[in-house]
Amino acid sequence: MNEAKQARYLYSIVNTGEEKCLGNIGIGDRPVYTIVFQDIAAIVHTSEPEPENAKSEEQAEQWVLTHNYVIDKTIENFNTVLPFSFGCLAKGDDESIRRWLQKNYKSYKKELERLKNFAEYSIHIFYDPKVLEKQVIETIPELKEIDKKIESMPKGKAYIFKKKFELNLKQAIADQLTGLGEEFGVLVRENATQLIIEEKTPYVPEKYAGKKLMVALSCLVIQENVERLGQSLERINKREGFAVRFTGPWAPFSFVDLKENIEDET
Repeated sequence: MNEAKQARYLYSIVNTGEEKCLGNIGIGDRPVYTIVFQDIAAIVHTSEPEPENAKSEEQAEQWVLTHNYVIDKTIENFNTVLPFSFGCLAKGDDESIRRWLQKNYKSYKKELERLKNFAEYSIHIFYDPKVLEKQVIETIPELKEIDKKIESMPKGKAYIFKKKFELNLKQAIADQLTGLGEEFGVLVRENATQLIIEEKTPYVPEKYAGKKLMVALSCLVIQENVERLGQSLERINKREGFAVRFTGPWAPFSFVDLKENIEDET
């Protein structure tokens, strides 16, 4: 087939010199296989040169799940991976991909060595605003005293004091969250090589309904530190009014950027 009429859908880069088929596990049940250059390989399936559009939202979601499933299988087979985001295509045939691997060999090999035995983990820390508010009032005598006095004040005076109380309480809660954030950050940084604060609000499971998200983190953690990180997070989880969602291991999507190299080839 003409090289210009071919493309390869990209899942990841891995450490292997083995030509291997992983089975019909790709998007649309396509065969997934390795294209090798020396001791690294691209995990791909064959594709048309133009991206295929999903016919429905459900199909799009299924494609994303399949993409991630293939990456999970490559981790099982090859341990360290450099994952591509969903939807990356490189135009050309297998030899085109091999030339691209040769061109970028040093940078890919360096990244594979850097990430050896590392994985990405997600940390979401939640708090109960009612519990935290109560704790803050109890620890600040001035707020506690005003809160008690408001109940016995005349209506007009009570209104003024209540507004003042609410402003002071809001600031005190913000200060408390800042301090706790620094404390929790130390516990995470002790065990994570890198961390990124997630800017987009993540999906919040039903079990955390009624709580507010304090912080969402993506962390790069070496295998030997995972248990210790889990123990540190459990200490936070046991604090009254707090809950921690700790998930992983995942491929290090947040700590690898292969897009620039791919755009040079597409």
